[in-house]
Order: sequence, then structure tokens, then C-alpha cells
Amino acid sequence: MIDTLLANRYRIQAKVGEGGMAVVYRALDVVLRRVVAIKVLRPQYAGDQEFVDRFRREAQAAASLSHPNVVNIFDVGQEDDVHFIVLEYVQGKNLKELVREHGRLSPRRSVQVARAVARAL
Repeated sequence: MIDTLLANRYRIQAKVGEGGMAVVYRALDVVLRRVVAIKVLRPQYAGDQEFVDRFRREAQAAASLSHPNVVNIFDVGQEDDVHFIVLEYVQGKNLKELVREHGRLSPRRSVQVARAVARAL
């Protein structure tokens, strides 16, 4: 997907993460000239309407949230069999990377993270 122009708007630049259902890429919104994250449903799930519906519900649920600890949803789309969600790009390391790099979080840091998550919820 690297260097693909998705929906005539989003130039995929690099893979930044992945989960069970999707892969996340950093991309450039060529219209607004800003960096975004694009979550792309894995190809093996694109033909399964239940997964597609779940993916869209995730986007709708996240788009209804407005909080500094939750990324903004900018767009949702489909091009051929590629289903995607365009999100605010937050530069930095995620919790999984921090734990891999530094080991277990201290109790104090764990509480800080838990509080941030709780405020978002």
C-alpha cells in the first residue's frame, strides 16, 4: 500500500501499526496538506459484511467522541474492496512500544495512563 493514492486524496507513506482487523498507515492528505493516520481493514475481512459493518460502527462510535485523549475521525471511505478510516495522526510511541522499550510501567506511571484512559471514557 505504500505510495498508493487512496480515494484520490490520501497518499500512503508508511505503516505505523497493526491490529487484528486492520493495519494503520501514516498518510498525507494531499487536499488539506496534513499528515493523517489511515486505518485499513485487512483484505481477508473486506468480503465479510459482518466485519465491514463492525469496522464502520467503530468509525461512527469514535466520530461521536470529542475529547483531548481520543483521536479525531476525519473521514470514512471505501475504494474498490479497501475499507478505511481516516484519523488524526498523533506522532510518538504507543503504550505497547513504551512497555517493550522500557519494561513494566511504574505504579505512578500506570496510574497516570489509567487516569488518562478513564477521562477519555
